[in-house]
Amino acid sequence: MRAWTIGFDADDTLWHNERFFRMTEDRFAQLLAPHMEGGALRARLLEAERRNLGLYGFGIKGFVLSMIETAVEVTDGRVPGDVVGEILAMGRDMLAHPIELLPHARQAVEAARLVGEVVLVTKGDLLDQERKLAQSGLGDLFDAVEIVSDKSPATYLRIFARHGARDAMMIGNSLKSDVIPALAAGAWGVHVPSSGPEWALEAAEPPQDHPRFRAIRDLGEVPDLLSDLMSPA
Repeated sequence: MRAWTIGFDADDTLWHNERFFRMTEDRFAQLLAPHMEGGALRARLLEAERRNLGLYGFGIKGFVLSMIETAVEVTDGRVPGDVVGEILAMGRDMLAHPIELLPHARQAVEAARLVGEVVLVTKGDLLDQERKLAQSGLGDLFDAVEIVSDKSPATYLRIFARHGARDAMMIGNSLKSDVIPALAAGAWGVHVPSSGPEWALEAAEPPQDHPRFRAIRDLGEVPDLLSDLMSPA
């Protein structure tokens, strides 16, 4: 048994993701401009996403359904069929978009493999996450892949217990999903900020005073971080 289990988030940690949601949101705002001003429309869409997370979960398909719901609401149920068709086409474009790795992604995962079992821990639509992992070229580097509906302390406790290491670490761009619940589960939480926009529903304050919290500028700092934490005191 290896001494460490090291988890990596996927979207906006290893590859770009959120910027495609925001680009699609821009197209959605243009499409619905005759019915509602852009800022108000984005607020309505965000509220629909928040309301629907428990029903649709995370990912592109839930986002598309929330866009359609918002379009129905702001047009008082008179949304034209071609607008719905365009929203569905935007979703298909997102699902077909090629994966773009973030800098140092492979280097970071390879460094983690030298010191422990490496697990991809990601939430969202199963088929889409599997597609992105396959296209990323990183799949063979992971000892296990965990695609979950949400990331809570219980989720991390279950994952880390299953992999049985003495110590655990989670590396990701989301303080709310990747860092804070991992810390609550007794693991190390490493925050690597995304180079792109942050989804409002993932915003949280950094737990600066937590002894197991670490913040790095990018994935290129992972090898040194691992070396420092695993060196004898």
